[in-house]
Amino acid sequence: MTHSQDPQDSPPPPHAEPSPFMTVRTALILLASVVIGVVVGGLTVLCGTQPAGAVLAGLTGVGASVPVLHALIQ
Repeated sequence: MTHSQDPQDSPPPPHAEPSPFMTVRTALILLASVVIGVVVGGLTVLCGTQPAGAVLAGLTGVGASVPVLHALIQ
């Protein structure tokens, strides 16, 4: 007696791996922009500005550097 395999008995095809939450390029851009923001904020504090002003300067540095790094890093 031969046993034929039904198409319904075959194992399901392997699933593709889920895409990563964040690409390496995106992580690099965000990390570099945070480093730039910390440097800008730190230098602003060293100039004698109040900490709140330094935080605003650092956040501005982060926000301004993201599109620039996005265009530079391909």
